[in-house]
Amino acid sequence: MPTKRAAKRPPYRLKEISDEQMSALQRALRDAIYSGPRGIRKKLTGPFQIWLNAPELGHLAQALGAHVRYKTSLSPRLSETAICTTAQIWKAHYEWVAHAPMAEKAGVKPQTVKDIQAGRAPKSAPKDERAIIDFVRELYRTRRVSDKTYKRAHAFLGDAGMVELVGICGYYAMISMTLNTFRAQIPDDAPLPFTEPK
Repeated sequence: MPTKRAAKRPPYRLKEISDEQMSALQRALRDAIYSGPRGIRKKLTGPFQIWLNAPELGHLAQALGAHVRYKTSLSPRLSETAICTTAQIWKAHYEWVAHAPMAEKAGVKPQTVKDIQAGRAPKSAPKDERAIIDFVRELYRTRRVSDKTYKRAHAFLGDAGMVELVGICGYYAMISMTLNTFRAQIPDDAPLPFTEPK
């Protein structure tokens, strides 16, 4: 039986930096990531590996990321909904592969995750998730948010939560741009979640 050929993946644009090759600044960045809420990993991948090439930026970015991912007033379910919606809009493979399972673990229904991936409106999702998805999509699409869309999300998040939601969107847009520009790799056995542009 023939097997489906894997989509050709464009090559990573940077050289991977091993622990042995790291400068003092790069080691400090690695240690800051490992000592934070993300924990120790076998190696740095995705944006963390990329930031080793500009470790001063990396220090600031990883600290912001730790805050918007773990310390906002949004529940993990709503935060991951916003992150996955951002990943889908930017077609960020690494971000999607990392966060779609986290979204399900946080309580987002598998069907909702599939709908977000396909760019569909998730009709069976709870009202708060739909409000977040609509807010994020409208913000990226129009660079503004209508009063109606704002009020729907605000009803669930309040003032502080709305500021934090915009922060989550901004941070994960930066992550998506970083991942896409440098072609961060996902595991070889993982299918590409989005079609690569020609």
